[in-house]
Amino acid sequence: MRWVIKTVGLSFILVLVGVCAEVVYAQGFDVCQLYGVVYVTDNPNEANFKVFVEDSEAFADLVVFIEDNRLMADEPGVWFITDQPAFANFSIFIERSRGLADFAIFYTDILSFAGCNN
Repeated sequence: MRWVIKTVGLSFILVLVGVCAEVVYAQGFDVCQLYGVVYVTDNPNEANFKVFVEDSEAFADLVVFIEDNRLMADEPGVWFITDQPAFANFSIFIERSRGLADFAIFYTDILSFAGCNN
């Protein structure tokens, strides 16, 4: 019974610190549902996702359209890039190696092409 109390107490402390939330967030996301305001960071440690930019749409996980209006970035694959991290829904780091990235994107100029590339 004592080990149960210690385990629950340790889990509670980890949740307060944010360790469990980070692990679940990193493992339980759906790339096909990413949209909104995005901050591009130069530091991979402060990014929510590491992204590789593909040269070909065929190999990308998500086709991204860069929107000029933040209110219109309301569908999967439609992103508004901000320079203020406080206003972003999530942040990304542009990874140079495909193997180190969480997923790959391809930029498109056509709004109707944006979305998941299954």
